[in-house]
Amino acid sequence: MRVNFEFRRFSNGLIFAGALLLPLALGACTEQQAKESDKGRPVLVTAVHYESRSPERSFVGTIRPRIEADMGFRVPGKVAKRLVEVGQIVEVGQPLATLDEVDLKLQAEQAAAELTAATGVLAQASAAEGRAKDLRARGWSTDAQLDQAKAAADEARARLNRAQRSVELTNNSLSYATLEADSRGVVTATLIEPGQVVAAGQTAIRVARSAEKEAVVAIPETMVNFAKQSAANVTLWSDPNKKYVAKLRELAPAADPATRTYLAKFSLPAADDAVSLGMTATLTLSDPETERVARVPLSALFSQGEAPSLYVADAKTGDVSLKPVTVKAYESKDVLITSGVEEGASVVVLGVQKLDPAQKVRVVSSLAF
Repeated sequence: MRVNFEFRRFSNGLIFAGALLLPLALGACTEQQAKESDKGRPVLVTAVHYESRSPERSFVGTIRPRIEADMGFRVPGKVAKRLVEVGQIVEVGQPLATLDEVDLKLQAEQAAAELTAATGVLAQASAAEGRAKDLRARGWSTDAQLDQAKAAADEARARLNRAQRSVELTNNSLSYATLEADSRGVVTATLIEPGQVVAAGQTAIRVARSAEKEAVVAIPETMVNFAKQSAANVTLWSDPNKKYVAKLRELAPAADPATRTYLAKFSLPAADDAVSLGMTATLTLSDPETERVARVPLSALFSQGEAPSLYVADAKTGDVSLKPVTVKAYESKDVLITSGVEEGASVVVLGVQKLDPAQKVRVVSSLAF
């Protein structure tokens, strides 16, 4: 009997202690809920991102010069010096290579000697013509003698003219012994060496002009019309964050027989020194007339008989505002909007029907959509 009495006494004590602790626990829970309520209503948001409705197309290409000239000597001869190497940048008028000038100087001296002789012959023929005219005027000479003197003088004048042209040609040939760059560019190939005998016009140095560069890509036949109508830009693999505006300059009229693609050349008017020949580039084609839209979940759209709207939340202040938006199209799970909210804005995607612009919210998660 004493044991039952002790057990009953212990049970009554536990019940009494629980009755005292229950109000304290309930008070703690109420206080925690109050703190959570002060921080704002938790909401799930997603960032708005506008993009072209039609997908962009990208192709890998190579940076090449628009003009790459094969330069050669205009006269034949033996190469004396080659003054440039592959990869060297050359300026206008810079010597690239020279020929042995011995034979060319001899030809120039020969032409000068012929000019001196022609000058003397013309002086003698002119004097004879003058005397023949004087004698004919006095009646001491015949017309045949006068005509003969005139013909000799005319021949001497023609000979002098020919000698003068010969001197100019030999001087030009002597100047052609030095091959000079006709524009600023970079040497891409050297096809001659000192001691080599070259013919007139034979390719000696290949120079790529740096005035204009272009991106060369292979376009599949299904994208040919798209390439003609699209806006293009180019990014380099070495600097993918910088874009260069590109313009279609040339499109091959026939497909490559092996790859069945069309070679397209896009000029880069704003290319700087960072765009080097031979670099790998990415050409991106996009439709310039395509409207830019943002895709958000259907659950984010708020509408009560008025214009569709989105709740935009500010994570710093906890404020929420209702923004009317323009809807482009509805899809099975998403809605496409064209305006109303800014790029990067945080819109609430769940529970928008229970939100009030006057209440505070707390961003608990961000949905990458």
